Amino acid sequence: MRNEGLGSWPARRARKTPHRTALTHQGRPISYGVLHSRVLRLAHALRAHGVRRGDRVAYLGPNHPAFLETFFAAGALGAVFVPLNTRLAAPEIAYQLADAGARTLVHSPAHTPVVADLRQTAGQVELAVEVGPDYEALLGGSVEDPLDEAVGGDDVCLLMYTSGTTGRPKGAMLTHANLTWNAVNVLVDADLTADTVALVSAPLFHAAALGMLTLPVLLKGGHCVLVESFDPAETLDLVEEHRVGALFGVPTMYERLTRQPRWRTADLSSLRILMCGGAPVPAPLIEAYAERGLAFQQGYGMTEAAPGALYLDAEHARPKAGSAGVPHFFTDVRVVRPDLSPADTGETGEVLVRGPHVTPGYWQLPDETAAAFADGWFRTGDAARVDADGFVTIADRLKDMIISGGENIYPAEVESALLAHPDVLECAVIGVPDARWGEVPRAVVVPREGAAPDPADVLGFLAGRLATYKIPKSVVCVDELPRTASGKLHKPSLRRDHGGDTPTPTP
Repeated sequence: MRNEGLGSWPARRARKTPHRTALTHQGRPISYGVLHSRVLRLAHALRAHGVRRGDRVAYLGPNHPAFLETFFAAGALGAVFVPLNTRLAAPEIAYQLADAGARTLVHSPAHTPVVADLRQTAGQVELAVEVGPDYEALLGGSVEDPLDEAVGGDDVCLLMYTSGTTGRPKGAMLTHANLTWNAVNVLVDADLTADTVALVSAPLFHAAALGMLTLPVLLKGGHCVLVESFDPAETLDLVEEHRVGALFGVPTMYERLTRQPRWRTADLSSLRILMCGGAPVPAPLIEAYAERGLAFQQGYGMTEAAPGALYLDAEHARPKAGSAGVPHFFTDVRVVRPDLSPADTGETGEVLVRGPHVTPGYWQLPDETAAAFADGWFRTGDAARVDADGFVTIADRLKDMIISGGENIYPAEVESALLAHPDVLECAVIGVPDARWGEVPRAVVVPREGAAPDPADVLGFLAGRLATYKIPKSVVCVDELPRTASGKLHKPSLRRDHGGDTPTPTP
């Protein structure tokens, strides 16, 4: 077998455990043997339509077996898979298709009108296949002959676009080796087993759901239950029905579970691994899950690292709350000063990451690639500090740091303290102009349902929890926080809407 990449995984797993369930979607199980057959048929069909090694094959749609079948089929051909964010607007999708040069697109029925418009206006898509009868006909008319494409670890497997909070999205190139080493890191640190049932409700077009849960589980021979979107009530039902052992989500998803009427009575005894990323888990949420006998496994990563960099195991979830943990097994992490010298213990600096899972660079952007690395280390642009035990706490994006009267304030630290307030559901902190201090922090708060927090009370709550200069000087209550298409907080919008000299009136 000459293919050393991820496209060979279905064949390798099928020869070991062909009858084990690989995927379940809408109650329909797919075994590893059937997955291998479908991937082969799709790969041959794509090749018959002109897809060759190095070509880009895009996918637009929610979680579905066809997403993974297209991913593996592209890998089997030596082609490059390009997952598109379903939350993007049509012009954003068109930009990424054009930037990637993708001429083949597999898409969900819900996106057929968008794709039809794109083919008329953009014109670069030559083959568009709708998941459903057309997709099944494509597979049904194909063959299962072995493929002979040579694919190596250094070949690009995946082109995943960053969220673009600071400009146009960049395509991070992830090789077959990048994705494999990340999966190995997860298997070492998360202790997934072959009988793991994972509920995949976070979108696969994000690096975390794909790299931190789905691919490691499939590599190990486990079972992934795919759902198109997260629903807290359905999640509790599926955990009970399938005896789910592993979840991945962001703190907001886990918080929504605790607000379900069945939260205290649902059978969660099968759960062993609760992965959480995107932001530190607030202390009250850690305690809510501890009351159910559950502990989080938190992490920190980025698309460019496929995505894992730091991992906080369940043992340290409470004693090291707020930390992102220590580097994954095959990962190196440094925290450095602006001159790249090592930061002292407790000193805030920039996070640098190195390892076999880190991207070789950005698609067709040599200058941006060169700027992203320093002596072989990837510069994350995130600020962090390391404690005496080697645990790393992410402070914030360097560009989001507030300098008030010469003091550095990291919004993430203030936000973490605000989230402990019983009436605060979500929050963000931005800097606003101040005649005396240059700028001061302002809290933008989403109240919990039924709550109407008093700004003075919220600020008073922080007294004694934070240094005085870190406490926001004003509070704005809003219905929701602005987010990018990938679900990340969009601080430029916050600054535009709430960064004036006087705060928006609080309801």
